[in-house]
Amino acid sequence: MALQLKFKLPVKLYIRDPQDSSYGKRLLSEAIILIDALGFESFTFRKLGVKMNSSEVSIYRYFENKHLLLLYLNCWYWEWVSYLIDLKTTNITDPQLKLKQTIHCMIYASKDSKLTEYINEHILFQIIMKEGSKTYHIADVDKENKYGLFSPYLDLIAKISSIVLENNKDFKYEKSLASTMFEMICNQIYYAEHLPGLTNISKDNTLADLENMITDITFCAIHR
Repeated sequence: MALQLKFKLPVKLYIRDPQDSSYGKRLLSEAIILIDALGFESFTFRKLGVKMNSSEVSIYRYFENKHLLLLYLNCWYWEWVSYLIDLKTTNITDPQLKLKQTIHCMIYASKDSKLTEYINEHILFQIIMKEGSKTYHIADVDKENKYGLFSPYLDLIAKISSIVLENNKDFKYEKSLASTMFEMICNQIYYAEHLPGLTNISKDNTLADLENMITDITFCAIHR
């Protein structure tokens, strides 16, 4: 049986936390599949209701709009990556090994996991990769940040930054490097799949190539 993970997400994202009910979990599961299939622009709560054989009104009891649903899914994924980093680095004391394992977790978080049953992490990552930036490249980003809606991402980057500093306490750009690493992972996988002329990453060996590249760039930056 899958582990029943529940992440604490910003309360202003939702009206009712879907993690707390079987209907809400099914809502998340079906929304991930539908957003991936249709694209975020074509996705609507009405279409989700049809897919779930449910009323659109029931979905609005959980989320005010589809933007907040997308941001909720982003926050869940950021917390998922953070959870994996904690899980896989707890007993590692060597700073280099810890950072390498952190990079591994960031990349392989995109694989579907048996640790959860209502979230398909692979499909969710496809949404993060293709649609995720639409949650913060928006006019209201400053207001939403003030409300703490991006706190899971900020916390994740702070965690990665601290591990970077364990390797070089004098490194000046730990936050910039950490956020660049995360965004690079999304972009390079996307390029490998759709715009191969923009990357050296192989479509046939994407994650392994990407792990080698991110590791090389990260340690070169830290120890230049």
